[in-house]
Amino acid sequence: MSQYLWLGASIIFTLVIAQVPGTLTPEEHPKLITQKCTKDGGCIPVDTAIVLDASYRYIHEVGGYTPCASGAFNSTICPTVEVCAKNCEVEGADYSTYGIKTAGDALTLNLFTTKEGILGESSPRVYLMADDSTYDMLKLLNQELAFDVDMSKVPCGINGALYLSEMPNNGGLNGLNKVGAKYGSGYCDAQCPKQAFINGMANIDQSFGACCNEMDIWEANSAAAAYPPHSCNITGVYACTGDLCGSKGVCDQSGCDFNSYRLGAREFYGPGKTIDTTKKFTVVTQFLTDDGSSAGKLQTISRIYIQNGAVIGNSNVNVPGVDPVSSIDDSYCTSQVKAFGGSGTFEKLGGMAGLGSALSRGMVLIFSIWMDAGSGMLWLDGEYPLDANATKPGVARGPCAADSGNTTMLANLYPDAQVKWSNIKVGDIGSTFGGLKAF
Repeated sequence: MSQYLWLGASIIFTLVIAQVPGTLTPEEHPKLITQKCTKDGGCIPVDTAIVLDASYRYIHEVGGYTPCASGAFNSTICPTVEVCAKNCEVEGADYSTYGIKTAGDALTLNLFTTKEGILGESSPRVYLMADDSTYDMLKLLNQELAFDVDMSKVPCGINGALYLSEMPNNGGLNGLNKVGAKYGSGYCDAQCPKQAFINGMANIDQSFGACCNEMDIWEANSAAAAYPPHSCNITGVYACTGDLCGSKGVCDQSGCDFNSYRLGAREFYGPGKTIDTTKKFTVVTQFLTDDGSSAGKLQTISRIYIQNGAVIGNSNVNVPGVDPVSSIDDSYCTSQVKAFGGSGTFEKLGGMAGLGSALSRGMVLIFSIWMDAGSGMLWLDGEYPLDANATKPGVARGPCAADSGNTTMLANLYPDAQVKWSNIKVGDIGSTFGGLKAF
């Protein structure tokens, strides 16, 4: 682990180069009210906001209009990392054109937008901000995160995701990276994406990936839902290369997921089911420690739902070889791998203790909606892998058809696909939904 940490720090320290703020479009962050809750004081509103990821923005040559990158970097504007930093600037965003809307405590993300009469994919990704230049770093040990969500317009093949990543609180801002969190810089996750900029560094030949610890609170559509933690054996953003970016690298890319359908509770989540996805409901995720304090070690990640005024416990596992539990801990992750197959990288790369350390340092809350042209989102809501026997435990992850994630079909049938989150709360265990009765 130590050599990975050293290499990551070395790359980021010597090569963090970024664009400067542009002058064409001012950046104004849409407000999104959240709440902080305690057992004794109840919940109080917090003036937070959201910011669009930097990679979605217009990044162009200084004093001109030519994009610095359109797929590949413009070799004239960006022949080297250092020159690219001098030659490029990043603009503010008109959030409505990306299908992003806030109203009080509610955030709506649309998958598609229409411009000049033409429907196009937007797939926006935004981050929660504490102030105009700093991400809101959630430290969730012995805490819970709650939100209301409307999944009724998120069909098979689409993912309305809410998750945490160990991004830098200032977006990698420094003397050379002058945009930082204000412009949505610094993204990373456990898939180690090879994006155009890593912490503001121009990834000119796409040789680096941006790795970090990730906790998927909500990977879902109206047919299926999962919440997998992903551990990494590095701290913060790590710029990986080669095999270290892949499935045998520094991060657990598969995750230790809890998907009710996959785990045998096929009538628990979906339209007209126990959690009826035709209606709004509340999702509560609790990060329980071994000693019941924020200084303890992460032991269990539990899930509670609330709908129609009733508290509904998570479904129990109904798979041979796995205890009938309703939450995630190290024992569950180990037995799930034995039952479904896999490499067990979550445990090997840190497990609950590793993810808990990231939660203690603070992680950024991320909202997105997207579709997956590669797998059709079947890893979430259908039978996957495609060549596997559907009767084998763990293959069926949801009820969706093999072609349900066809992106052209989704655009034609669901041009209004959207997810809406609201009533986002962070607080002491049991403080976000006090007074409601269990079902």
